[in-house]
Amino acid sequence: MARLTALSGLGGKSAAVFLLQIGGRRLLLDLGDGLEQGDRPDLSRAGRVDAVLLSHAHIDHAGGLDRLAELGRPEIHASAATLDQLPQRPQHCHVLPERGAAQVLGVPLCTGRAGHAPGGIWMRFDTPQGGFLYTGDFSTEAALLPCDPFPPAATVLADASYGDRDTGLPAQIAALAQAARGGAVLPCPADGRGPDMIAALTRAGLDVQACPRIAAEARRLGLDPQVTDAARATPHQVIVAAGANAEDGLPAQLLARGGFRFIFSSHVPRTSPAAALLAEARAQWMGWNVHPRLCDLVALAQATRARRLLPAFVDPATAPRLAAALADRLCLAADLEI
Repeated sequence: MARLTALSGLGGKSAAVFLLQIGGRRLLLDLGDGLEQGDRPDLSRAGRVDAVLLSHAHIDHAGGLDRLAELGRPEIHASAATLDQLPQRPQHCHVLPERGAAQVLGVPLCTGRAGHAPGGIWMRFDTPQGGFLYTGDFSTEAALLPCDPFPPAATVLADASYGDRDTGLPAQIAALAQAARGGAVLPCPADGRGPDMIAALTRAGLDVQACPRIAAEARRLGLDPQVTDAARATPHQVIVAAGANAEDGLPAQLLARGGFRFIFSSHVPRTSPAAALLAEARAQWMGWNVHPRLCDLVALAQATRARRLLPAFVDPATAPRLAAALADRLCLAADLEI
C-alpha cells in the first residue's frame, strides 16, 4: 500500500508539504513555508516523519526546515546543490543524485533535473497502482537549467502554478528587454532564474549588471557578468538582483534609495513591497516562465501516460483551460491511495 496526503500545496499557491506513506516509511516531499507573511502550513496531520525529501531550496519548498522537531527530527535528503543553498544545513543530511537511482531508508526512487532551480529535481516512486511522480517545480524552457524527460507514472503530482498561461519564454524575453531599455531593476529569487535572465537579456542587446549574489550563481554556470551594488548602481542600468519582491537584498536597498524603475516577474505576495508598488502603479509586472505552461502540462500527462494528475500550487477554478484540457485525468483529492 502507498498513500499520498497533501498537507499543503493543493487548491492554490501555497507551501509544498506532501506526505507519502510507502514501504512502511513516512516521507515528506518538501517542507515549505507560506509566501505570505506569517503563513505557516498546518503540520498536525503529518505525525512522526522518517525523512524529508526536498525538490529544491526555495522558501515554499524548504522554508519549513526549522520545524523538524515537530516531526520527530527526520533526516533530510536532497541534491548536493540544494543542500548547499539552504540558509542553515540541518543535521543528518543525505545527498540524492540529480539524475539516477537512489534509496531513502530502503525505499527506491529515481530522480531527474527539473529545470526550475540549480539542483532542483523530480522524484519517481514505484507504487502498487503503477508508479507515482512528483515533479516539484519544473520548467522546460530555461536555457541554463535542463529538464530531464519524465518517466511513466500512473499518478502525477505536478507543478501547475501558471494554470492557463501559454505564452512562451522567447516572447516574454523580447517584451521585457524592450521594457527594460533605459534602465530597470529586475528582482528575482536567489538560486533560480537570475543567470538565465542575464544571458537572455545580454543576447537581446542589453548591458546587464548583476548583484553579487546573482553574479556568483551566474559564474557557477559559466557566465561572467558585470557586478554592481547599492553604492555603484544607477537608474539607467539594467540590474538583475536577488530579492524577488524587493523584500531584501539589492532591490530593497535601491527601493529605499529611490529613483529606480522596477519590473517584477515572480509570484507577488499580498504583503510584499512589490504588491504595494504595483498597486500604486510605481512598478510593472511582466512574466518570465519558470513553471510549466498549459501545453507543458498536457505534454507531461501524455508522456507519463498518467491516469491521475494532481495540479499543485493552483486553484483549478482560476484555470478553466487546464481543467478542460486534462478533464479525464485531473484529480483534486487531497488524500488517495497510489
